Amino acid sequence: MSISTFIGLIVKLFLLLTPFFILSLFIATTEGMDTKQRKKLAFRVGCAVTVISLIIFLFGELIFKYLGITLEAFRIGCGLVLMLSGIDLVRDSGTPKAREITDGDDPAVVPLALPCTVGPGTIGTLLVMGSEVTGKSQRIWDCVAIVIACAGVGLMLYFSHGVANALKTRGVKILSKLTGMYLVALAAQIMADGIRGFLK
Repeated sequence: MSISTFIGLIVKLFLLLTPFFILSLFIATTEGMDTKQRKKLAFRVGCAVTVISLIIFLFGELIFKYLGITLEAFRIGCGLVLMLSGIDLVRDSGTPKAREITDGDDPAVVPLALPCTVGPGTIGTLLVMGSEVTGKSQRIWDCVAIVIACAGVGLMLYFSHGVANALKTRGVKILSKLTGMYLVALAAQIMADGIRGFLK
C-alpha cells in the first residue's frame, strides 16, 4: 500500500466516524463537567470506538459467511444507510441537547461510541472493508489506519473545547454538513459497486 493510499484511507475512515457531529454531541454531553472529567470521558470514548471498529472490521467476513448475505447485497444496503446518515448530517440545523443523549452516569460506550460515532453506516462500511481484504499485509495496514482514525477522533474530543472555540458553533455545523456531503458521495459509490456486482 502506497503512502498516499494509506493517508487517503485514514482520512476516509476519520470522516466516516462523523467527527464534527460527535464533537457537538460531546460538548453537549459534557456541559457542566470539569476539564479532568471531560478528558477522561474523551479517552474512554476513543478507546471504545477503536475496539468496536476493529472487532467489526476483523470479523466482517465471518458475519457474511454465517448469515448467508452476499457482499453485493450488503454494499447496497450499507450504501442506503450511509446515505441516510449523510443526509441527516447535511439537513441537521442544530446541536442536540445533553439531556437527549445522556444515558446513565457514563455515556462513553453508549451512546457516544455506539451508535453516535460508530453508527449503522460506519458499521456497514467497516464490514464491507473487512470482507474485501485479500492479504494479511493489507489487513494489518487497514487496522493501523482504523486505529489512527479513531485516535484522531479521540484527540479531537480530548481537546474538544479548544477545537470548538477555534471553529465556533457555525464552523462545527459547516464541517458537519461537509462531512455529510462526503458520506452521501461515498454511499453512492458503495451502492454503485454493489449494483455492478449484481449485474456481472
